[in-house]
Amino acid sequence: YAARKGIRTGVLAERFGGQVMDTMAIENFISVKATDGPKLVAGLEEHVKDYAVDVMNLQRASRLIPATTPGGLVGIELENGAKLESKSVILATGARWREMNVPGEKEYRGKGVAYCPHCDGPLFKGKRVAVIGGGNSGVEAAIDLAGIVAHVTLLEFDVQLRADAVLQQKLRSLPNVTVITQALSTEVTGDGGKVNGLVYKERATEQIKRLELEGIFVQIGLLPNTDWLKGTLDLSNRGEIEIDARGQTSLPGVFAAGDCTTVPFKQIIIAMG
Repeated sequence: YAARKGIRTGVLAERFGGQVMDTMAIENFISVKATDGPKLVAGLEEHVKDYAVDVMNLQRASRLIPATTPGGLVGIELENGAKLESKSVILATGARWREMNVPGEKEYRGKGVAYCPHCDGPLFKGKRVAVIGGGNSGVEAAIDLAGIVAHVTLLEFDVQLRADAVLQQKLRSLPNVTVITQALSTEVTGDGGKVNGLVYKERATEQIKRLELEGIFVQIGLLPNTDWLKGTLDLSNRGEIEIDARGQTSLPGVFAAGDCTTVPFKQIIIAMG
């Protein structure tokens, strides 16, 4: 939109497309019945090429420098030491997967612990896996994985799943899926090289139980990529950038959009709009 208005525009990204690149099944994008992340991003990239947009890929911002005078330039310092300046900045840093923060999770990350079912699911063909989280992301992951792996156990902390009814109905129709609610994951176990189990506590009975499995997919929500902005502009208690109805942050000349903001629904079409 900025380029179409004749404004000199640049896009700085660690990875063009961001987390959308890790999404294989997109079925709620209005006017597109079904697509996947890489295809959507490829189309976006081709669209951007039609305009005078300077795309700076494989770059990571480390600091936001507020303008020192009214109407002055806002600075963005990069991890490589470079600095960009602009009259206006739109922050669209998105979000990342939330971790369980239990013993063994970090040790076995990439050795059975995964966060992207679409990326890593095929590696677990014919094996037993667990999905942690009963929201839309967790249930969608379990449904997708059920078509690849031998068995899926979905664990949800709450007394019931939080996913949309249509997704829950589809999940419960699958013969190789088990759903466990009121489950608190407490430890990832392994043999030193790869995952071999998950320990959890039944919240209703306080009993400790263990599942034998080869893979664990963590789907318990998102954390906004705003750590580098702390102390610079107003963030919510969840770390989201606080914006008004026009996307304005607490800093003049700095706007924000998408999953890194206080916009309540984290959806691709909302972030793009």
